Amino acid sequence: MEAPQRRTIEEDVVQYKLFFNQPDGSNSQQTEERLTRAVGDILAKVATLLIQYIWHNQPFNLTYHPEKGGVPAHVGGSTRFGDNVDDEWFIVYLLQQITKAFPELAARVEDNDGEFLLIEAADYLPKWMNPDTSENRVFLYRGELHILPCPSKSSSVGISKDAVPSVAQALALLSTHPEACQANPEICSALRKRLQGYPEKIKSSLHRAHCFIPAGIATVLAQRPDLVAPAVSAFYLRDPVDLQACRSFKTFPPNTRVLTLVTFTRCLYAQLQQQQFTADRRSGFTLPPRSQPQYKAHELGMKLAHGFEILCSKCRLPSSETHAPVSCNPQWKGFMDSLKRNDYFRGELEGSARYRELTTSAENFFKQSVASKSSALSPGDEVLQLLHSCNPIDLEQLKKQESQLPEEDGDSWLNMTTQDLERLLQERSGGRADVGRQSSGSTKQTQHVGEKEERGKETKADGEEEEAGYSLVAVSQGMKSFLSAVSSHEGAELPWSVPAHPFSFDPDSMANAVDRLLGSKEEDLDSDDLDDDDDDDDEEEEEKDEGSSGHADMNGAETLDSLQQYMDQMDEELMSTNVGQSFSQTSYKAGLDDSSSQPSAKDSPLWEAEVDESEEEIQPLDLDINLITNLLESLSCQAGLAGPASNLLQSLGIHLPPNSDHS
Repeated sequence: MEAPQRRTIEEDVVQYKLFFNQPDGSNSQQTEERLTRAVGDILAKVATLLIQYIWHNQPFNLTYHPEKGGVPAHVGGSTRFGDNVDDEWFIVYLLQQITKAFPELAARVEDNDGEFLLIEAADYLPKWMNPDTSENRVFLYRGELHILPCPSKSSSVGISKDAVPSVAQALALLSTHPEACQANPEICSALRKRLQGYPEKIKSSLHRAHCFIPAGIATVLAQRPDLVAPAVSAFYLRDPVDLQACRSFKTFPPNTRVLTLVTFTRCLYAQLQQQQFTADRRSGFTLPPRSQPQYKAHELGMKLAHGFEILCSKCRLPSSETHAPVSCNPQWKGFMDSLKRNDYFRGELEGSARYRELTTSAENFFKQSVASKSSALSPGDEVLQLLHSCNPIDLEQLKKQESQLPEEDGDSWLNMTTQDLERLLQERSGGRADVGRQSSGSTKQTQHVGEKEERGKETKADGEEEEAGYSLVAVSQGMKSFLSAVSSHEGAELPWSVPAHPFSFDPDSMANAVDRLLGSKEEDLDSDDLDDDDDDDDEEEEEKDEGSSGHADMNGAETLDSLQQYMDQMDEELMSTNVGQSFSQTSYKAGLDDSSSQPSAKDSPLWEAEVDESEEEIQPLDLDINLITNLLESLSCQAGLAGPASNLLQSLGIHLPPNSDHS
């Protein structure tokens, strides 16, 4: 197989590309013009989503890339999303909407994990697909996920899994056979579930909080709310050198503080709120007592002011040269026409206050995204430029607006209980936590439905006991399903990923293979599966009778007569050790189960005689009891942390409640 040439992508960076699915045969200059026009149309289409979005680190951007290294000319970009992975999935949503609105475009998106879209649908991927065979096979096309297939008996459409298709080959197959390339419904459903909630999720991921900040910062955020992100990052990643600039606060003096409403993303707010920080005494920032209701607003404002001061301390004062207005840019008119076609102004009358507000937002977006090549300013430069270009700050007017501020959002979402975490994990795993419960609980629920109707309400203690037993049965059955699943050198299939239809095999060949392995058709695999003393005696006689004939039938005289004899020898050696004491054994006589509740029976001479006679015999083990005991001990040793026992149960879709007995 051809080794795929992987491109190295930095951590916390997502890379995306948009291709025309059918080349029109034009030259490179015409292709560049066509793609450049497409960028304007694309950004105008998604402008309503992008303008209101606050990026954690870098925004979504599209630039033209000429043909290079076998990759056709395209538009694309990369975005560093940092600690906020929601930025990455918002970009996936944007690409989905772009390919739906522009059916002639196909999109590819990757990060340092490779085809991370496939990770969301890992349980439903075809068996031939892995990181080595997925290169240049995954596309977003017409709003759906497409995966280039491999040729099969039912269809010759596709590219062999041993070959790495070029991007041009992939686009050609995608455009000629879109139905055959579309991913199966389970994979598409997994991706849609991950993107569920957009575009409403944009607003729900924001957090509004009251902050006492210098008037200059309030003026800047009123024009560019997105500049709160670099300020929070500057404070969050501060070092002692950065804090030296915060001793005097030359740019944002603390004596001009006003109360205002600042919009954060939840990630930015959490980073700012959870930081423990004490300002330098020389800075002029003092906090009221913690008992005062506005203490949090003062603390948040102090931290945010430090972030803005750090940003501006790394930049020079802007030049006095006047910048040309956006209307002078030749792309501005076309961009505005595209906004009007996409109903960006929502029917507002031209010249109205709302229309001017939307136009200002569009101009800021145009400067950052469309015309950003000629003005690549740092966030600190942009802050200083806004301060010098705005009208003189009216401090009295800002103080009057304090009484008219809307209410801030509650931050109870910062506190998460263990139950909330378990619920989120179950939702992310696609509800698999209920698989084990459903499989083990259906029989029990059928048996007890009559009893529940008769007795009515159950007590809390009875409910807890039933739940405990229900979970333990699920553990036992889940492990049995796992051990009976298909496995290979690449790993074991989880029970829910096993196909519903049975695979076909030759039973005669299977029986012969097992017969050759064991040396006998009637021998059992393990001596622990023996049920009683009579069965033991019968099998020992059969082993003696068949041992001599089996030895003649075996090709290698140096091997043991059978696997059963090998297991017997192991049992004999282990009987002299203490290994057996670590296992729970079942009662040797069936009749003893009924009399186990009579303690006086153990003191009788008959009991002692039976124990002496069976002292050398192998007691059968209760596999379920031993399995549950060892798993619970492993879970207890993990002390609530991740470990082999919890990982195995989680992969089986089994959830056990936390241990409430700490004795």
